[in-house]
Amino acid sequence: MSTQAKTEELRTVIAEAIGNGSLIQATVSQPRSKTEETRKIAIRPVMLRGELFYQFERFAGQKALHDNLTPAEAADELVRLVENEYRQALLKTPGSDIQILVSKKGKAAILRSAPTAKAAIQGGTAVPVPSHNRSKTYILPEGEPVPFLEALGVMTADGRVLKAKYDKFRQINRFLEMVADVIAYLPQDKELTIVDFGCGKSYLTFALYHLLAIREGLQVRIIGLDLKADVIETCARLADKLGWERLRFAVGDIAAYADADEVDMVVTLHACDTATDAALLKAVDWGASVILSVPCCQHELFRQIEQPVLKPLLKHGILKERFSALVTDAARAQLLELAGYKVQLLEFIDLEHTPKNLLIRAVRSGSDVPATARQEYEEFRDFLSILPYMERRMEFKVIK
Repeated sequence: MSTQAKTEELRTVIAEAIGNGSLIQATVSQPRSKTEETRKIAIRPVMLRGELFYQFERFAGQKALHDNLTPAEAADELVRLVENEYRQALLKTPGSDIQILVSKKGKAAILRSAPTAKAAIQGGTAVPVPSHNRSKTYILPEGEPVPFLEALGVMTADGRVLKAKYDKFRQINRFLEMVADVIAYLPQDKELTIVDFGCGKSYLTFALYHLLAIREGLQVRIIGLDLKADVIETCARLADKLGWERLRFAVGDIAAYADADEVDMVVTLHACDTATDAALLKAVDWGASVILSVPCCQHELFRQIEQPVLKPLLKHGILKERFSALVTDAARAQLLELAGYKVQLLEFIDLEHTPKNLLIRAVRSGSDVPATARQEYEEFRDFLSILPYMERRMEFKVIK
């Protein structure tokens, strides 16, 4: 077969794999130039706002760079890489594995073998599925390498989740599921600003950036805020290592934070006691489209609750503590509704792993607040003789 015919065959194979949406994943490796910094490029299909794209992931040193290309652009780029810059490519489709080997003289050999990657069909497109037999399908599948999870010590380079970190892996995926459900409520015509109060070691902050910026291809700027300078320094180094320039970290207090005039999403996980309220108030003041909060250590109302009818419950400290936590989160949810949000209380992770497993998820509703909501809150508040921090500090009138 002539060189020209082989080139046409190469282009046809690539065009067919990408053009009909059957490509599950691909890798391009062995650069022809010894000075080429990117040793390998990984390619996979992603759905962005309902349309098929192919994500090209390049590693420049320790930094991961991503480009999301349309199928036509992806086919042209893959042909260019194989014809000019790399000696090997492996395309995995449901029907076969296709290996492309380029000799030093530039001649391409195309080899086919039995398929090794499993795929599911979503919207007519083949997408990878984990190789294990677990029934749970995660947003970040086990068996598929994820650079930030490897850097955080959750996953190995080949995509295997470390046994000691499996609970954290499940928590990250559960969090991403909750975020994915409300992406549609975020503005679609601007760069999104997201603040994560009390980010700590930032497992979920990195996961959030990966989901929104890398997988969904959204323009985002995420700020992780925490009081521990050493933790913030470590997170900042990792963000730089990954090449995530729109993810930054800063030392600061929730109530005093004033570096943004407009924020689209506020995340606050395990902020202690009224620090959670301070974060919620900031979010409401900004008019954030989405709020995600996992409360922690709800002590404030423990000292306030008084109701003789509930004496059999309140006279036991452990029961009163648990009841006070539920009352606190119920009051927060109702106050967010009065501020114009649609609110859900969700189980974050299994109760067997931590008792602090509730997540408050709120999205701006854009509709009028029912008069009954105000009355329900007032009756609830007065029955228990409480006056929550969040109500006392509100800078807008919701309670008359």
